[in-house]
Amino acid sequence: MPLKAVLFDFNGVILDDERIHQKIIIEMMDREELNFPLEDIQHHCLGRTDRACFQDLFASQDQSLNQFQLRRLLSMKAKAYRQYLESLDTLPLFDGFVELVEELLAAGLKLAIVSGALRAEIKTVLKKTMLEQAFTITVASEDVKKSKPDPAGYQLAIKRLNRKFSTLDLAPCDCLAIEDSFAGVQAAKLAQIPVVGVAHTFPFHMLQRQANWCVDYLHQIELDRIQSIFDR
Repeated sequence: MPLKAVLFDFNGVILDDERIHQKIIIEMMDREELNFPLEDIQHHCLGRTDRACFQDLFASQDQSLNQFQLRRLLSMKAKAYRQYLESLDTLPLFDGFVELVEELLAAGLKLAIVSGALRAEIKTVLKKTMLEQAFTITVASEDVKKSKPDPAGYQLAIKRLNRKFSTLDLAPCDCLAIEDSFAGVQAAKLAQIPVVGVAHTFPFHMLQRQANWCVDYLHQIELDRIQSIFDR
């Protein structure tokens, strides 16, 4: 089957902001008098929604977290991250992202974002980069009940693409996911979507063990080669 759609993760694939998220979360946990090494923050939070991140962090230290506290933390995190984005003159996009999007669109492929980020955060970045029209579908944290590695986000993206393009007849095997985290790779594979791991966040040799293909940088994704594999 030919390749029809490419589904991008957001944080760590499009936007080079994982360290910012980690810094904000560590500072917030310090104010809650909870101390976590960076490895724990990465384990519980990379590739996942803020909701799942905070719930797992508190649970890992046997701390209770009611819905009021969780909403407060989510609001604080969203505000801190939004202020950071608004303070930037230039967004920290990963090298090769814009060129890859242009190449994919020129090949007639549909593009979507499947992310644990908030819709407002994704929209802000796409608007600032003038790429709103490139991504016809966005699945954000508000759209699914479970965080990656649950496949629900990817499954919803396929459903929405088929709804928007009635003749597309899109199946998981017609898609390619681009992910930077273990949770993201697992989510794509559980949705039966082939996945390219890009080693922006974890070392190449670690990501390679889980992804179908792995690259160090976005510009190393060879569309012609991948299309030929899908066409077999």
